[in-house]
Amino acid sequence: MTRPIKPRAIKFDPSVIYFKPRAVPLSILEEVELKMDELEAIRLCDFQNLDQVEAAKKMKISQSTLQRVLMSARKKIAEALIKGKAIKIRKKDKDN
Repeated sequence: MTRPIKPRAIKFDPSVIYFKPRAVPLSILEEVELKMDELEAIRLCDFQNLDQVEAAKKMKISQSTLQRVLMSARKKIAEALIKGKAIKIRKKDKDN
């Protein structure tokens, strides 16, 4: 049995949930899916320029967990940019 995921404090609700390359129909694009905790980690660390310790406190997770979430988010965003994929923001976990 796996350990349950600790709830994360997320204070951002995006109004847009898809980003895609220009002039390419969404129906033919592959997509990567960003979870809300990944988006929040990007927002706090890369957009608001908080260090990982401060961002982790705001999300109510450990710094090492934040680092893993941030690495996952950055890898997905890089894949979308380099391979021309759409980015979908998943507002709810599939388990909920």
